[in-house]
Amino acid sequence: MRCWSCGRRQVPPPRCGWSSGTGTWWARTTSWVEFPPKVLQQNPPNGWFRLLPFPGAEEGSGGSLGALRLKVRLVEDRVLPSRCYQPLLQLLMESALGPAEEDISSPLAVLEELTLGDCRQDLATKLVKLYFGQGLTGPFLDYLTQRELARTTDPNTLFRSNSLASKSMEQFMKLVGMPYLHEVLKPMISRVFEEKKYIELDPCKMDLGRTKRLSFKGASSEEHVREASLGLLTGYLGPIVDAIVGSVGRCPPAMRLAFKQLRRRVEEHFPRAEHQDVKYLAISGFLFLRFFAPAILTPKLFDLRDHHADPQTSRSLLLLAKAVQSLGNLGQQLGQGKELWMAPLHPFLLQSISRVRDFLDQLVDVEGEEEAGGPAKALVAPSVTVREGYLLKRKEEAPASLATCFAFKKRYFWLNGETLSYSKSPELQARSSIPVSHIRAVERVEEGAFQLPHVMQVVTQDGLGTLHTTYLQCKNVNDLNQWLSALRKASAPNPDKLASCHPGAFRSSRWTCCLQADRSAAGCSRTHSAVTLGDWRDPLDPDAETQMVYRQLLLGRDQLRMKFLEGCSMDTSPEEDAGKDSSSMEGACPEALDRQREAAGRLLEVLEDLDRAHEDFQWQE
Repeated sequence: MRCWSCGRRQVPPPRCGWSSGTGTWWARTTSWVEFPPKVLQQNPPNGWFRLLPFPGAEEGSGGSLGALRLKVRLVEDRVLPSRCYQPLLQLLMESALGPAEEDISSPLAVLEELTLGDCRQDLATKLVKLYFGQGLTGPFLDYLTQRELARTTDPNTLFRSNSLASKSMEQFMKLVGMPYLHEVLKPMISRVFEEKKYIELDPCKMDLGRTKRLSFKGASSEEHVREASLGLLTGYLGPIVDAIVGSVGRCPPAMRLAFKQLRRRVEEHFPRAEHQDVKYLAISGFLFLRFFAPAILTPKLFDLRDHHADPQTSRSLLLLAKAVQSLGNLGQQLGQGKELWMAPLHPFLLQSISRVRDFLDQLVDVEGEEEAGGPAKALVAPSVTVREGYLLKRKEEAPASLATCFAFKKRYFWLNGETLSYSKSPELQARSSIPVSHIRAVERVEEGAFQLPHVMQVVTQDGLGTLHTTYLQCKNVNDLNQWLSALRKASAPNPDKLASCHPGAFRSSRWTCCLQADRSAAGCSRTHSAVTLGDWRDPLDPDAETQMVYRQLLLGRDQLRMKFLEGCSMDTSPEEDAGKDSSSMEGACPEALDRQREAAGRLLEVLEDLDRAHEDFQWQE
């Protein structure tokens, strides 16, 4: 890389990596990117940059490094103190608790109208977590559901688009339901990966030569392959369906309450007898089509596996996901599309439809109105394993003279809401453990501390008040970030968190980071409470979430001001006056218009106050 200040080339040091065969760490930097200073001055920085081979890397790999094209987005924002966001946070909470159908000027209505498709997922994630932290996820989802229903006349299109309502429910399920998903699907997903069976129903994709080499006796034919594949598929699908329909008691209460409210709204909007299936499809469309099926198709994205599937396993997962999707559609589209080769599975699927209906009925048979919430609420269930895998472990008390490669020992770790436990292998029953309630900080460690990358430290406090540090090395930077995120999320409610710690290690009678000779010296770097991964795994951060909402609202400020505060005519056509919102204003009673103008004025005033707060902090910097 080149130094941004002087422009001189800086060669990064060689990196280390994980070798699964030997249990050691190795690697070599193979490429680097050069960013011209003028590009970094753009707002936002944008451009295509070559990934250049590191000197000597191409020769060492036989001259076949290949090509890589990346699209990277850099987002920089300033998060103000919590007090600055309280007025906007109050307006957001009032929006979810107010009437939904006639609302066109509240923050939620503005966000729903102006947010484009590519931003909806990010916004939905922030909003769901924001309302979850306030204990108002139910009213928030109900608000969006009512607005979606008000726009829907054909029940076949309900929640099928990537609207803010659909994306919010999807992100809500990921936020509260991932441990539940793992309990239901992980055993069978692991079995599919381990067995690596050849499965194919599409005659156009069958490889008869391959099947003959594998295990089919005699002359292979399409019929033989189809029968064998059908047996394997039903052998996987049976336990999957059994696990799903038998999981009512394990489904998080918050999800069940949200589905109960969703079903009630759908029944009110589509009360006619010919629409009796809509109440089931609304729930199964989320639970099966947007939760179970995607997790089966791409297990790595849902933390069900550490790596993506090979092509053969990926094809098996695709067929299983298609079958689960058909169950989510209650078999309504069986035999209607281009994939008629799925017909051998139809008898099994049709026999399972009634079980799915019963499951959905039981799922919404739950008492209660709203889940508890709060900014400090832990998102990790006490007994459910949320992350596991091999790490290299080193105790703080390890002798300084001991070679680093011997000081770090390979151990298998499990994390749940109560303990971080470990043993020499996954099969061993005897485990050591660290109580999550004892964790006071989880931080990265500088590479120079042990001359190793991807190291983190877990600082704990015992009953006598003594601090202990355990160093853990992860396989790669993604693994490091995910462990940091999971540990910080699990320990979020802990009291007496450390405000600072040492990002280095105490070696050779001094700290490698600040060079202090006192082992008990105060930390030289502040600690962090979260790792932002940009998805459901992020801990709750109401200030950052509200800041993102504020940025989105700024996009609609001018339109809001024109519509309500600058004498916009109520007699103009929808095309002349900002589309469908003006048509909703036509014919409205004067009292309703006055309320809408008052709400718009409050929102614009709050946005202006936040503008001034950002200007003040920028001036102070």
